[in-house]
Amino acid sequence: MRIVILGSGRGSNAEAILQAQQTGGLGRGRVVQLFSDRPDAGILALGPRFGVPARFVDPAPFKTKLEGEGEARFITAIRDCAPDLVVLAGFMRVLKPAFLDAFAGRIINLHPSLLPSFPGLDGIGQAWRRGVKVTGCTVHRVTAEVDGGPILDQAAVRIDSSDTLESLTAKVHAAEHALLPAVIARLAG
Repeated sequence: MRIVILGSGRGSNAEAILQAQQTGGLGRGRVVQLFSDRPDAGILALGPRFGVPARFVDPAPFKTKLEGEGEARFITAIRDCAPDLVVLAGFMRVLKPAFLDAFAGRIINLHPSLLPSFPGLDGIGQAWRRGVKVTGCTVHRVTAEVDGGPILDQAAVRIDSSDTLESLTAKVHAAEHALLPAVIARLAG
């Protein structure tokens, strides 16, 4: 299974996937390309470390969605990789119909809450402010509804009375780093 990963930030989830690949933890999955919509994103530095091509693709003209010329550039770049799976690992853009159609049924996303609770931005902060006792993370298929696609798997994280927002964030990230590679391995077979 050929996998491409899209990310906008540090790339900690992409790193967890690449580490799993190094240890045989992705089954028949193989990451063939990393992409980012930010030229300074940490995910791009992972490419040389793990021997995987990493590339910035200009997302302009929009700041929060992938549409128009930027969307076309991403579609072309990803199609050139012939992926079986497109993994959104901290990719902070809303995908539009042309992108969704180009990779229909092959896009998964990691979200930092137990969907359908706390969709959208800042899932961890939303859970923290709401005062729930359990939150976590979700891997789901991507559809036109933001964070609304079919759920593939979830991992629960208990919020302890001693937790701070920072410690909760660290716990959710640890759960993400285990869950996402495990889901990819199951999909890869």
